[in-house]
Order: sequence, then C-alpha cells, then structure tokens
Amino acid sequence: MHPPSHRDYVSVSLSGQETGSYNNSKQWRRQSCWRKWKQLSRLQRSVILLILILVFIFGMASYPTITEHLRSLTDGVPDTGSDHVLKPLIPHVLPEPVKQGHPALPEQLSQRKLSNKRGPPVLQNRLQKKGNASDAIVDETPVDGEKERKEEGVISWRGAMIDTEQGTEGTKDQEKVDSPSNLDAKFSKESGAIRLEAVREAFRHAWKGYKDFSWGHDELRPISKSYSEWFGLGLTLIDALDTMWILGLKDEFEEAKIWVATELTFSKNVDVNLFESTIRILGGLLSTYHLTGDTLFLDKAKDIGSRLMPAFNTPSKIPYSDVNIGKGTAHPPRWTSDSTVAEVTSIQLEFRELSHLTQDPQYETAVAEVMNQVHKLDGKLDGLVPMFINTNNGQFTHQGIYTLGARADSYYEYLLKQWIQGGKKETQLLEDYLQAIEGVKKNLLQKSSPNGLTFVGELSHGQFSPKMDHLVCFLPGTLALGAHNGLPADHMDLAKQLMETCYQMYVHMETGLSPEIVHFNLHQGSTRDIEVKLADRHNLLRPEAVESLFYLYRFTKDNKYQDWGWEILQNFNKYTKVSSGGYTSINNVRDPEYPSPRDKMESFFLGETLKYLYLLFSDDPNLISLEQYWRWVWQHHQEHWQHLGLFKNPW
Repeated sequence: MHPPSHRDYVSVSLSGQETGSYNNSKQWRRQSCWRKWKQLSRLQRSVILLILILVFIFGMASYPTITEHLRSLTDGVPDTGSDHVLKPLIPHVLPEPVKQGHPALPEQLSQRKLSNKRGPPVLQNRLQKKGNASDAIVDETPVDGEKERKEEGVISWRGAMIDTEQGTEGTKDQEKVDSPSNLDAKFSKESGAIRLEAVREAFRHAWKGYKDFSWGHDELRPISKSYSEWFGLGLTLIDALDTMWILGLKDEFEEAKIWVATELTFSKNVDVNLFESTIRILGGLLSTYHLTGDTLFLDKAKDIGSRLMPAFNTPSKIPYSDVNIGKGTAHPPRWTSDSTVAEVTSIQLEFRELSHLTQDPQYETAVAEVMNQVHKLDGKLDGLVPMFINTNNGQFTHQGIYTLGARADSYYEYLLKQWIQGGKKETQLLEDYLQAIEGVKKNLLQKSSPNGLTFVGELSHGQFSPKMDHLVCFLPGTLALGAHNGLPADHMDLAKQLMETCYQMYVHMETGLSPEIVHFNLHQGSTRDIEVKLADRHNLLRPEAVESLFYLYRFTKDNKYQDWGWEILQNFNKYTKVSSGGYTSINNVRDPEYPSPRDKMESFFLGETLKYLYLLFSDDPNLISLEQYWRWVWQHHQEHWQHLGLFKNPW
C-alpha cells in the first residue's frame, strides 16, 4: 500500500509519444520546474549553471559586433526615402558621405586623413611608433557662399562638392557612383580638400602671430612675441601677398594691401641686400600685380626697382651686394669686395619682368650684362661655377670650390627659368644650363651606402665631399621643369632620384624635418645613409623640397609626392608651430622632445613654403598654370620685346 501523496506534488502520466496527443490539462500545466531542477544531481546543476554563465558572458561580448553587423545589413537595403545616404563599402577606409546640413566633424575628417597615409613602409612604421604625425586644425566656419550652395541642394566643405540630390535606387547611375574608381576619386577629392584647408589654417596661424606681434616689421619672433628688423620694410607682409591671393584669404590680403598703400615707403636711409630685397620685395610686388592686376603693386615695384639700380654702378658691372635705397649709394660687404655668384645671377627674372612691364630697358640691360660676363668667364669646371665673383675686375675668386648649395645654387635654377621666360630663344642660357647639368653628373653625383641614395656632393680642389645642403633640393624641381619643356628625358629620371633623396633627408630625422646640411655615407658596410653634424641640425622652414615636390607632382601626377608634402606639413605643425601664433625655425631636428626653437619665422615660410604646399595639394592644373604663363607674358609684352630685338614670338 502506497503512502498518501504529498499535497505539493502531482502525479503525471505521459502517453503523448505513442498517441501523438498533447495533454493541456490544468494538472500538466502546473508541473513544477523547481521539482525537475531538484531531481537533478548536484553535479548536473553545477554544469548547467556554468554553461549559462558562459553563454551570458559570450553574449555580452558579442553584442556590439552583432548589432554592427545587423546595422550594416540594414544600411545595405535600398531606402526610397529622400534622406538616405550610402555608407562606405569598407568602414574607416573610405570617407563617409555627409548628410545635407551636417558637415563632417573634425574627428571624422582626421580618421579619413590618416587612412590615406602613404609613403615607404619604413616611414609608416616610424610615424605610427613615435606618433610623429599631427592632425591639422580644422576650422568649421562656413566658407563664403556655403548658404547659397545648401539652398541649391549642394553643400561644400573646403571646396569638396557633394551632391545631396543623388538618387539612391539600384540604378546604373548608382552603380557608377559606387564603383571603386569613383569612390577612390571621391576620397582623393575630399582628402585634397582637407589638405588644402590645412595649409590655409597653417597660414592663418602664422599670420595671426605676425599680425599680433610684428605687424609691419620684417620678421616675427613667435616665442618672445616680438619682431626683428632686417631692412625695416615689412618683408614678411610683402613676401606673403601672392600666397594670400592664391590661398583665397581675402580678408588677410585686404588688410595687407591697405598697409602697402598707406604705410610702405622705400624713402629710407637704410642698407638693403640687393638679392634678398629683389626676390622678397620686388618679386613679391610683381607677382601680386600679375595675380591681381592692381597697379598699386606695380607702382611700388617700380619704386624699389629704381632704388636698387645703384648696385650696378661698379667698374665691372657686376653689382655690389648692398644698396642704400634712401641715399642711392651702393657698396660691397664690409669684409670683402666680392659678391656671391648666386646673388648676382638670381635677380634676372624680376628685373627682366620689370622692364617688360614698365617699357624701361635699363633693368633688363643691367642684369643681362651680368649673365653675359659670367658666360664668358674662365674658372668654370664643366659648366660649374665658383661661389664668389669680384665686383672690381669681374673675375671669379676662391676658385676650385664647386657646389650646388649656398652661394651658387640659384645660378643654375635661373639659367633654366630665364630661358623659359624668354620664350626658349636665348640659346646661350640653355647651353650654360645643359653644360652645368652634365658637370653635375660628372663631378658631383654619387650614391650613398647602404641604400644607394643619389645625392649631389661638393668638390674642393679636386677632393669630393659627400656634403649636401637642403638648398640643393631645388634641383629635382628644376630638372623636372626642364624635362617638361623639352630637355632630355633622363633629366626627369635624375629628378625623381634626387627627390627621393631629399625626402629621405626628412625621413631619417627623428622629427621628420630635414636639417640644413647632411653628409652621406660612401663606405661599404655603413648602417645609415645620412649623418648630420651637430652644427648642421637646424631647420629654417625652407621651401626648396616642397617646391620640387610641387613640380614633380604637376608633371607626373604621382600621389606619393603629395603624401610626402603632407607628412612635411604635419611635422611643421608638430615641431615648429607656436601656440600663440606663428611658426619657428628650430635648432635640432634630431631631438623630438626638445627641438630647441630659434624664435624666428623666416618670411619665405609664408612667401614660398606654404605657397608651394598649397599648389602641391591642389589638383587644379590651372591654379598657377605652368603651361600658360609665359604665353601670357609674350602676349602682353611683345611690342617691348620686339623693340629690344631680343626674340620673336615662340608661339
């Protein structure tokens, strides 16, 4: 006899497996799960609890991935709504399109910018390891005309036009928009816009320092928040005029123009250097006149040009280095009667152009006489010139030393550019240039160890020195410009090799910025191609490398040159930018912890370095066209040129 059943339990009879029926009686529904759980052994219950805990932990860890996957699947479904925006095919690699009325955040733009990083893997690893790339500061202030473009269904961010009216259906047009080539082009366009704006931001920051602490003076001292004077003529302001115009900085340009109109005067009892005042003041005014057509700048150019002419009143017609623009007198340096060859042969472009614009031949005649004399002189080595020339007898001095660095560099550059300026008709200039390039190949060109970097050294009384100034980095761009204008194709090959070397002069430094002078290793077994002496570790914010990058990119369309320039700009921002405004040259490019600021911003940082970076990042070939300018010169000055009997219309 069975004991009576406990009232908390029910008896269950299962027969559904055989009959296929399902007992849904009240007694079945009251079956206790707890009773089933209690019937399990302690080991079974422990195993089940452990499994449940593991499932819970796994679920929590997988939740973000699963939801992201579901979201991407959802986003991939075509939406007929007007607000639908296509997502990038590869997250964090392609830029996200921007919805109408909601510009991309700076953080998003920074992600896109870094994902486009290129260059040699060694450099990439170094930058990632050291955190050597600084993000550009982005200004979200709407640009002119943005409101109008929004009303038209188009928004603009830094010049990147995005059509918000694009269809989102799975049509052939949409497939065309989403093709890899078009996505790459879109990414390139947006990346280019970001880089262009980064240059504008760098200029604004430099200009802020100049305006706040050194307005109207020659150079900014950004660390001490003061200024230094060289000639007392507002060098930085004048040198930067054409850069402001090219960058589209209208407000900054207008306030600088007012200063030129109301404050700039050359009637001062002050000595100026003929070469420096020609390239920074006369050149700056002439280029601004060409860009704007405003005769204010031409009138000022005439004034300073005429005041520089006493420099040519020498027994040899080789100009003195210094001129007092108030007294109308000139003299050589206090310690010598020599002028440097680079200085007396690198004023020709500006003086020739001044003659063309004023219809006054005196400027062109004076500088042409210098070139004619240098052409005939003895003392050259296969077209290479010494560094000094005597203003009394017109002969080379300190012979036996040949370099493409300081005191000789721009002689070679101006040979080619004068030939192009003159419509490619002055064969004497071309002959001197071609002979000099062959002299470089024969006497100064070597390869380093261990990586075989092609570099240009120096020759001193027959002894080769593997020393190369950063100034020599003008040569890749000059060679490329010549090859583009019909000179031998191997000039372009050499230009590419030297451009790589100049880039490595930046890469090999811990700050990613080139020193003023490097020495290359020639000995087999060397572990490092480049060495830098302690006294040569400074960086002056020079433009030569980025100018050459601009030429190489214009002529080859190889994006690596843009990427190299981008790295240089980022490192300028990281190691030379002063928080209160301005940029400073530094003493030690080998020390990223303390690069030792020099408290000086050279005028050419605004006048050339940032200008060429902007032109490098622009994909508009008509922005300062290298094809059309000289055609324009001929059309506007042919009557004067024919009167002088210099050459006929080359076009």
